[in-house]
Amino acid sequence: MQARTGLLTAALLAAGLLLAAPGLAQQRTNSQVQVARQFWLAAVGQEWRPAYRWLTPAARAAMSPQQFRQSIRQLRDPVRRFGPAIDLYKLGFRLRETAVPETFVTYSFRADTLAVRPHYQLHVSFQDSAARQVQSFRVVQNTSLP
Repeated sequence: MQARTGLLTAALLAAGLLLAAPGLAQQRTNSQVQVARQFWLAAVGQEWRPAYRWLTPAARAAMSPQQFRQSIRQLRDPVRRFGPAIDLYKLGFRLRETAVPETFVTYSFRADTLAVRPHYQLHVSFQDSAARQVQSFRVVQNTSLP
């Protein structure tokens, strides 16, 4: 009987801890789509420090904070034209010569969705499907549109 009471007490204590601290019950990791969105929302908002923190250590080593800040300044004109709202445009895997495919996520400006192809694509790539830091990024401008 005492063993059952001890087990019941332990179970209730564990349940109470899980309810009191939801983070312990379930550790949620952002998906690559969410990471890419958070990165681009920070970049579109010209919040370069939070955006810079989403980069991999290798990407940060290759690009100083000042260089990064300069690179996201190119978003000022598209944001003025289309607004800061972005939507998922496409995602997938890019097959390279290496054995591991490169995963990518691309966003476009919501106000630019009526074009056959968006004027600007906000592209992010990841090292692999498990990565949650941005390996590389670029803004692709479609120069064939008026």
